[in-house]
Amino acid sequence: MEQTLVIKKFDRLTPREVYEILRLRTAVLVVEQECPYQEVDGTDYNSLHVWLEENDEIVAYLRIFEKDAEKNIVQIGRVVSKRRGEGLGAKVLEHGIEASKVEMGADSIFIEAQTYALDFYKKFGFESCGEEFLEDGIPHVEMELDG
Repeated sequence: MEQTLVIKKFDRLTPREVYEILRLRTAVLVVEQECPYQEVDGTDYNSLHVWLEENDEIVAYLRIFEKDAEKNIVQIGRVVSKRRGEGLGAKVLEHGIEASKVEMGADSIFIEAQTYALDFYKKFGFESCGEEFLEDGIPHVEMELDG
């Protein structure tokens, strides 16, 4: 199936796109992972939203936002895909890394990876840079990719 890459700042999103982004994130990060937390956190306003679309449906998504402007560090978060085992997460992450560098001028990219996904992020060059911690009851590890 043909996929379209979309990259937009929040103020360029249509109401439908905002709804579909929040619907996918909530379905995966809150319902599927059984993790009640404040998913709509205000960070979206200052984020670059990156997703893959098939037939007007968002199938993989992430957001990028400034972590440390002085050091040109951005953070990637909310990496989700609608279907597993098809490489959608890898595709959207590749595009997210590229957008971090090209669109946001990042020298370094930071993520708070769920511990189970460490090997996934290591494939893209991310390295652990902190101890494991719990966020909303789920183990995470800070990781960084130098550009």
